[in-house]
Amino acid sequence: MLYQDSMNQQRLIRFMERLIRASEQKVFLILDNLKVHHGKLAAAWLEKHKEKIEVFFLPPYAPEYNPDEYLNHALKISVHSGQLPYTTEDISHKIQSFMRKLQQHPPLVSRFFHHPKLSYLFPQK
Repeated sequence: MLYQDSMNQQRLIRFMERLIRASEQKVFLILDNLKVHHGKLAAAWLEKHKEKIEVFFLPPYAPEYNPDEYLNHALKISVHSGQLPYTTEDISHKIQSFMRKLQQHPPLVSRFFHHPKLSYLFPQK
């Protein structure tokens, strides 16, 4: 989901709606501590949909524990590779191409979860 403005609660809710619509199983979503993630609208929406989605918050100031940061890093490398983007449309196209590639190749997505700092996601039995 691409957007040009700042994240807000309505956008977060729209994103979570898309997640649960696309999943046949309960969604477990890891969020950082952006103020929007803790808003009243989002909390009320989550309470209403708790059978379909559960949110876990990372500790404050811990980007190394956020799988999203590894995705963002790879995305930035991709956007800056090859022909450099000069317009908003160029950037949007490169982002969409990168994300489409990830959607079509789940093993590429799983690589973002292999960093040792993310071992908390897969506790040993």
